[in-house]
Amino acid sequence: MKTKKAAAIDSDPSNLRIDKLLWFLRFAGNRAMAKKLASTGHVRLNGRRVERAHMMVRQGDILTIPQGREVHVIRITALPLRRGSAPDAHSCFERLCVGE
Repeated sequence: MKTKKAAAIDSDPSNLRIDKLLWFLRFAGNRAMAKKLASTGHVRLNGRRVERAHMMVRQGDILTIPQGREVHVIRITALPLRRGSAPDAHSCFERLCVGE
């Protein structure tokens, strides 16, 4: 059962948990994979290492996400409300760089 404070943070439209964001933006196939990706310490949020899946992301934040041999650097332009289609997901961020 969530406390009132935790429920208020989860429902705040100005921020979103990083694991949910990774799943909504289709960097992970399911929520469990997104949580694992966020908690392994390989993802960076504004240059800082993410080690917990509950870290909050806001519009304008920069994420560095490794996937296989690629590293995606993106800026969040809008926070999605749900996991939608791929074009919807891509409209919520801009790619700053994709490197190997």
